[in-house]
Amino acid sequence: MEKLTLVVAFLLLASLFQPLTAQDLEIDVFQLDVSQSGCPGVTKDKWPELLGVPAKLARETIQKENPRLTNIPNVLNGSPVTEDFRCDRVRLFVNVLDFVVQTPVVT
Repeated sequence: MEKLTLVVAFLLLASLFQPLTAQDLEIDVFQLDVSQSGCPGVTKDKWPELLGVPAKLARETIQKENPRLTNIPNVLNGSPVTEDFRCDRVRLFVNVLDFVVQTPVVT
């Protein structure tokens, strides 16, 4: 009986919260740029498919898909980095085994 009470209470609380949608936030999803980096000649600015792959393979894939990206350093996850934005840089955040642990993006 106690579990049923908890389930009912949870459902009541959950019904009080309405999920936010793009329409609620008045975001025109058709106006969003595909490459949000704004860099000329850069057609792709993020690579979620490279999570968990070796850094060397990730670097080769990024350079093959976007030859303009010439600065692709490995950065140990959690290390401090500068906040400046460069159209030729993608940081590969890696673990101690040199596997990509964050989605690579143009930074």
